[in-house]
Amino acid sequence: MNAFTEALRDNDSVEWMHVRHEESAAFAAAGEAGLTGELAVVAGSCGPGNLHFINGLYDAHRSRVPVLAIASHIPSEEIGSGYFQETHPQELFQECSVYTEMISSAAQLPWVLENAMRAAVERRGVAVVVVPGDVFFEEAPSRRPTAPIRRSNPQVVPSVEELSEAARLLDDAERVTILAGAGVAGARDEVLALAERLQAPIVHALRGKEYIEHDNPYDVGMTGLLGFSSGYRAMERCDTLLMLGTDLPYRQFYPDDARVIQVDLRGEQLGRRTPLDLGLVGDVRLTAAALTPLLREKRSGKHLRDSRKHYEKARKGLDRLAAADDRGPVHPQYLTRLIGELADDDAVFTADVGTPVIWASRYLNLGGDRRLLGSFIHGSMANALPHALGAQAVDRSRQVIALAGDGGLAMLMGDLITIKQNNLPVTIVVYDNSSLGFVELEMKAAGQVNFGTELANPDFAAVAEAVGIPGHQVETGAELEATLREALAADGPRLVNVRTTRQELSIPPSITAAQAKGFTLWALRTVIAGQGDELLDLADTNLWRRLTN
Repeated sequence: MNAFTEALRDNDSVEWMHVRHEESAAFAAAGEAGLTGELAVVAGSCGPGNLHFINGLYDAHRSRVPVLAIASHIPSEEIGSGYFQETHPQELFQECSVYTEMISSAAQLPWVLENAMRAAVERRGVAVVVVPGDVFFEEAPSRRPTAPIRRSNPQVVPSVEELSEAARLLDDAERVTILAGAGVAGARDEVLALAERLQAPIVHALRGKEYIEHDNPYDVGMTGLLGFSSGYRAMERCDTLLMLGTDLPYRQFYPDDARVIQVDLRGEQLGRRTPLDLGLVGDVRLTAAALTPLLREKRSGKHLRDSRKHYEKARKGLDRLAAADDRGPVHPQYLTRLIGELADDDAVFTADVGTPVIWASRYLNLGGDRRLLGSFIHGSMANALPHALGAQAVDRSRQVIALAGDGGLAMLMGDLITIKQNNLPVTIVVYDNSSLGFVELEMKAAGQVNFGTELANPDFAAVAEAVGIPGHQVETGAELEATLREALAADGPRLVNVRTTRQELSIPPSITAAQAKGFTLWALRTVIAGQGDELLDLADTNLWRRLTN
């Protein structure tokens, strides 16, 4: 990479952010691209260097954000000889990219580079350009400058016949529910107008939360693995489901008997999760705007009223669990609610896969200009910290808050140094429950005794102090608010390590008989295994609190 970094040294228009781990670099690029919607670039050295990109590039690719990865290679004449650090990046990255190509001479580079950038931007994915180290030292060929590469904005609307068929199916329905995903970004007003005409409750998938949930009189909560009962119920009781820009992967959360209409800009997505009665290829905003006038008016609002009533009840139950509690350890619901209340109106939140994303999805209010970034499709641990690096690099004056699990933070903890070295004012809040909490929930549901999930953590606040980042330790709810206020008001980076309850249950929206049986078996096996104190801890954490609230 030496010739490449030398070129960067002489170029004031490109900011080079050095990180301590290549996986963090790829996640950071994904975070930047996810926040801006524009191309982010990551570059790494040959062999093991760029091999570390793989997890972050998978995340970017599956989140459909535009990232260009420049992967250095061993010297050209040594390729295929089993040379020191030899890998084959153009093969390794095929599955997590929309474009992958290796350069064999400098003459190729301008053309391949433009093709790669255009593919990443237009197809919303990862493009990889592999360059042997010696080629970087060659003289670049002259070439007429091309126009800036920006994503095109085609106007895609279903045909008149298809819209008429959708209107007919919806007019025949009595109970329509809308499922909104990430594809409703930029279509909020049109989707709300459609819901008004249909008198339809709106259920959101996790990736649709930031675009449709806030200030929405038709919102009835979230569905999916991290959702809660009202969203599940509104879909289960509809006779027609209208899917807008969503690819919710959990088939068990779709209704069994309802008609299904799906709208997506990508035709290959249609019918991938549940059988369809009608699939429409189109932009959600334009399709909703074209469909609404075709629908009959004066519909019954009973399904909407019933769904909203159930949502209000479910929401109150969730909010009771997030009530202030001065005891310790701290309940993660209260911690997350408080973060949401104290954060700026345009704050960017990143959430680790595992229990932090559960609480973020249920307790963060994302109204206004707030954003939520995470590894919501790839589902990788350790994403919160590096996603925050990329988000903060975009704008150092914007508040970026990483909701990090203790397991996730420990995996890429070296990039705390990156935060300090690059002067990035990220606030890191650690949910320290000394366990792989989500895995333990899965074990309970399956009836297994927890094993291999214990985390012997260091003092994360002291670790932060050691690398030059002020660290705060919170043991009880009584000290939580003041500590968070201080950390969020600080000019530079801060780490707040919060000792959270380990045995916090997050009830899924629908509990199967097998899960109920599994939980009973877990309790019995836990006692037999001599771990009865864990059962008592669970009762103290959950039952006492629910009774007192």
